[in-house]
Amino acid sequence: MSQNTPGPGGPAAVSRRTVTASAVLATALTALGGTTRARARAGAGTGAEGGDVVPRLPAPTGPYRIGAVTLHLVDRSRRDPWDPGIPVRELMVTVFYPARTVRAYPRAPHMTPGAARSFAELAPAMRPQLPRAGVDWAATTTHAHLGAPALPVPRPVLLYSPGGGDPRTLGTALAEELASRGHVVVAMDHPGDASEVEFPAPAAYRDGVLRQTVFTGDPRTDPALFRTVIGTRVADTRFVLDRLAELAAGRNPDAAGRALPLHLGRALDLRRVGIYGHSAGGTAAAQALYEDARLVAAANLEGYLDHPAEAPGREGELFPVARDGVDRPLLLLGTDGFTDRKALERSWSAMLAHPRGRTVRRQLDGAAHGVFTDYAAFAPLLQAVGLMTAEGRAELVGALDPAVSVPAVRHHVAAFFGRHLGARRAQ
Repeated sequence: MSQNTPGPGGPAAVSRRTVTASAVLATALTALGGTTRARARAGAGTGAEGGDVVPRLPAPTGPYRIGAVTLHLVDRSRRDPWDPGIPVRELMVTVFYPARTVRAYPRAPHMTPGAARSFAELAPAMRPQLPRAGVDWAATTTHAHLGAPALPVPRPVLLYSPGGGDPRTLGTALAEELASRGHVVVAMDHPGDASEVEFPAPAAYRDGVLRQTVFTGDPRTDPALFRTVIGTRVADTRFVLDRLAELAAGRNPDAAGRALPLHLGRALDLRRVGIYGHSAGGTAAAQALYEDARLVAAANLEGYLDHPAEAPGREGELFPVARDGVDRPLLLLGTDGFTDRKALERSWSAMLAHPRGRTVRRQLDGAAHGVFTDYAAFAPLLQAVGLMTAEGRAELVGALDPAVSVPAVRHHVAAFFGRHLGARRAQ
């Protein structure tokens, strides 16, 4: 969730219409790639009468077909920071990669069934702009094919850290785009922080397979909590980098040893590793770049680079990356519609002021904080079918047409990493 107010990538506050004319809907579906079930006629109802809306992810534009696999990773050297009863730190990650073939390999769901049910319950509480009914979150599919063999050519690797309170799945469209352009993308969940994470099997120290967020408010209002949020994410990142090294060496890092796609380890070029993140994930990405020399470049998608103030009227402490600067490329990508731009400006200006720094700043106009997530495509569709107001859509992602905003975000992130990591041409 957002690091300041409820909204995209914003604070987790955990607690538990009608359709417009068919012409409007058809226009929205064409522009957004959205789809519905049994909703092609004017005035069709929601729910049982006309079928729930099924959001659809925009198609990736690169030359590669995409494979995907989920990994359950367990760090036995750390206790979970959010639940003292969990003696290990568990993570779920999804790896998107250029595939050798996708024939006979099914497309991956956007969310697992359990995660989708939880998301339908929690998301409207976290973001009041979202509808409480009328959307089938479990029916959305990705463009990635489960278990497809990887192209056995070393590729640049990108790690992704989502916004505070967000699951990794809300960054799927951008991850798929980057994979289609020749990167291996590792989308990380941060359990206890993410709205929900579904694990592949129960564990003695965990109640069931689904774990929901512990946040009950905005972490930016609690300096100690926010330090834990970012510190945990940086530690998660370093652990994932260690596990990727095992994978590249031919070992299987999955906790249960589940089968891996053919040639996946050979697709990793760990000399070219970057990281990007949204909101709190952007903060963590920048700080991880500062702390871990294995990372070559980072993109911060509208994340603060300072801690919350300890007391009213005081300024928060800068993160070391903003205080000291960094000698590797860092992209700061923001929007003109971010509700806390003034607070963001202080730490970003400090980052840009370092002499001999390699930090660049870019901005999307007509957009808001959630434009860096899958909501960029989902929210306009929900507005078009009457499940979200124009004001709610503007607050969540901005008024910019997704035919403009989605390619713009993709261009900024892909061009940045293409310049600093490179990606081999299709073979």
